[in-house]
Amino acid sequence: MTTLKITSVGNSAAVLLPKELLAKLGVDTGDLLQVIETENGIELTAYDRTFDTQMKVAEDIMHENRDLLRRLAK
Repeated sequence: MTTLKITSVGNSAAVLLPKELLAKLGVDTGDLLQVIETENGIELTAYDRTFDTQMKVAEDIMHENRDLLRRLAK
């Protein structure tokens, strides 16, 4: 387990990730991370354009068919 400290950067807050954690995530300075809320908390993963595109398509479908999905959920 790694403990990280939240620091101030101007009017924002930041968390500094150690090199070892960046290596495990497969990212480097300037790369994008995806933040996913799970039942166990927050998960950070390397940005995956394919996954992001698929999620946007799924969200559009769910939005367009929300009434049908509500009826099916009963």
